[in-house]
Amino acid sequence: MPAPRKQQLKSSQFEKNISKRGMVPTSKDKKNRFAVGPAVLAVFLFVVVGSAVLQIIASATRNQVF
Repeated sequence: MPAPRKQQLKSSQFEKNISKRGMVPTSKDKKNRFAVGPAVLAVFLFVVVGSAVLQIIASATRNQVF
């Protein structure tokens, strides 16, 4: 009894992939090199720099450095 059509198609696709082994490029997607988006990075920098500035102002007014 012959194999079903779907099984034959899958088998032929698998056979085509066998001949391509080792010829795949090392990286397919080089466009997105960043792990986070620019908006997330901007919010993070805003929070970090803003808290640093507030900390400097608070310590300056508490100790009367000037």
